[in-house]
Amino acid sequence: MVLVRVKKLARIKVRGVVQGVGFRPFVYRLAHQHNLNGWVRNTSANVAIEVEGNEAALKDFIAALETEFPPMARIEGVNATFRAPQGYTGFEIRESRPQKGKYQLVSPDIATCPDCLKELLSPDDRRYGYPFTNCTNCGPRFTIIEDIPYDRPKTTMAGFKMCPECQREYDDPLDRRFHAQPNACPRCGPRLELVSADGRLVEERDVIKAASALLRDGNILAVRGLGGFQLACDATDAAAVATLRQRKRRPAKPLAVMMTILEEVAEHCELSPEEERLLSSPQCPIVLLKWRRDSSHITAGVAPNLKYLGVMLPYTPLHHLLLRETGRPLVMTSGNLSEEPIARDNDEALVRLKGIAGYFLLHNRGISARYDDSVFMVVSEVPRPIRRARGYAPYPIFLPFKARQVLACGAEEKNTFCLTRDAHAFVSQHIGDMENEETLAHFENTIKLYKKLFRIKPEVVAYDMHPEYLATKYARQVASELSLPVVPVQHHHAHIVSCLAEHKARGPVIGVAFDGTGFGSDAAIWGGEFLLADYKGFQRLGHLEYVPLAGGAAAIKRPYRMALSYLYTLLGADFPLEGLPLSGLDPEEIAVVKTQLARGINSPPTSSAGRLFDAVSALTGVRSKIDYEAQAAIELEMQAPDEIDRMEEKTYPFAVTSDQGVRVVRLGELISAVACDARSQVPVPVISFRFHRTVAAIITEVCRGIAQETGINEVALSGGVFQNRLLLRLATSMLEKSGLRVFSHRLVPCNDGGISLGQAVIANFAGRS
Repeated sequence: MVLVRVKKLARIKVRGVVQGVGFRPFVYRLAHQHNLNGWVRNTSANVAIEVEGNEAALKDFIAALETEFPPMARIEGVNATFRAPQGYTGFEIRESRPQKGKYQLVSPDIATCPDCLKELLSPDDRRYGYPFTNCTNCGPRFTIIEDIPYDRPKTTMAGFKMCPECQREYDDPLDRRFHAQPNACPRCGPRLELVSADGRLVEERDVIKAASALLRDGNILAVRGLGGFQLACDATDAAAVATLRQRKRRPAKPLAVMMTILEEVAEHCELSPEEERLLSSPQCPIVLLKWRRDSSHITAGVAPNLKYLGVMLPYTPLHHLLLRETGRPLVMTSGNLSEEPIARDNDEALVRLKGIAGYFLLHNRGISARYDDSVFMVVSEVPRPIRRARGYAPYPIFLPFKARQVLACGAEEKNTFCLTRDAHAFVSQHIGDMENEETLAHFENTIKLYKKLFRIKPEVVAYDMHPEYLATKYARQVASELSLPVVPVQHHHAHIVSCLAEHKARGPVIGVAFDGTGFGSDAAIWGGEFLLADYKGFQRLGHLEYVPLAGGAAAIKRPYRMALSYLYTLLGADFPLEGLPLSGLDPEEIAVVKTQLARGINSPPTSSAGRLFDAVSALTGVRSKIDYEAQAAIELEMQAPDEIDRMEEKTYPFAVTSDQGVRVVRLGELISAVACDARSQVPVPVISFRFHRTVAAIITEVCRGIAQETGINEVALSGGVFQNRLLLRLATSMLEKSGLRVFSHRLVPCNDGGISLGQAVIANFAGRS
């Protein structure tokens, strides 16, 4: 009996991040491996494959597409239909085919892969020392793409004609540089140049060597990286770091440090297995690590008064070369003045950074999108984003529903926007604080880029309820110009829904939204909220009690004002300051605060948990004035001991009362007890830990009461206050011991960088039954 093998043709569509990651050469090799004929091509919507052969081989081929794909690919779906064979006699990779209105996911930029690093450091390799080495497994993607399909003519590499050797690699399906759109070498690719602050070319044959010598001599160097400029200096040179801070107008906010290899990081910081994995991942973010201050020779001025150091490994060939040649850790911080977007283009940097950097390391590869470094921390062995940008955006958050096309404009601080389509929520890279025209222009330009790449035409526009936010004003203007419906979203509702959405949970859930500022439904400043929330709405079931924000924004910059507000509002206007760190305040300033409180002058009510942390920080003498957001609260957390398991379980007293059915956390006893401890000179670490434990106890008691009342046993924690590691650990532990399931952020920041995701989801359900 003769066994007849039945031949079939499979038409396959693969969706996900499958362009610019070596997927077509993978398909080519796979087809040959299974003796199949046909073709593969990129389209604007997917990777399309037609392949024919015997039925068993086709089955194995399709299974391998979903299990053996390249390391940087992400498969969203594989759809196959079967037909009669066409009689293909070989397998080929065909030219890309644009499709009107279709879109494809775009890969984030990827850190240098081991193969390219080996070539970079091998003297016999033709790319030895070439700072733009890349392949299909690494290198720029999002920062060079101008449109889809992802082909070289639609990138900023379009102007670089490949030399014969690079073209051969590009054309060879079995080469790892097959259709690597940024492919280049010293003969045909981008080049470096070193110039002085006045734009004069520094005549040096070895640019990296010359730049490294300048860094070792204490100079500040502006380095053009993947998504814009970074400012670099020797992290072990106190004078250089102080100069950078003074010129950048960043007196105290911590600076990131780049180190050459993991072994060097371990000399300066403690490393858990998860932190090692995150540091050396293809995303290569900045990771906040426990600093070995006693043994590290990195100057304390890099991160004043902090226990943690923001560290990253080199993620481009340029960084690898610069770090190895310099031979010491380098500060590597955003190339901007404080609160401005990073400089992107050479001419722009020479103007905007002239007063900061003494020298500029430039290159001539265009940058399509500004792209800051991502920042993560690891809490309970779970990576948690603080800033989501390079390596992560524009990869989407996958939604548990098919979305309308929505533009959500985000918040004022740590702004991101979000565009939705199908089951994708495209949360932008970190834009920044919307406080100036430069950041607004960056915001607008990036929205245009995302709309173009993902073929999105918004049907509705969502924004924060705060009437004065620049993002809110932009949203209203755009909606008016395009006659689009608008959805104003309460700030803390958006926080909770952002957490739900990344977990693909719909609610309702008990939402704990603790942050610094959010415009409330009653026009007060919220920030210590307990909500019953889902995608469609929320009910405020509890909050920290209101106290006046004495002097408005002045109370945020000067936490001692919040301490006085708590003391005089909750404990009486004659509360004595003797024996407290506040006793040294200017009597005239105290009188001004008392007057503002008594007359209600520029003192709106606030329930903010962030302001409560500020008040305790000032009350205990930790920080009375700040130079950057949340500095007082961060330094209060830094005072708490590390070995919390050995600490007493004592908490400060507080009360929960009811006001028209809403739980109100009364804080007078807590403030009185903290003041008593401070006056009695109880060590600040003890006070700090007791306070953190008390806030966790407040969260647990209120949530437990709401759960008993509603029958809902799931809690979502969101808002910038939960960047506090100690509070997150304590609150999660207490809630779980109470039988409650806890959701916390893992994909988008818990701070306002995640707000846009929540806004977009809420807008998708606005007006729907």
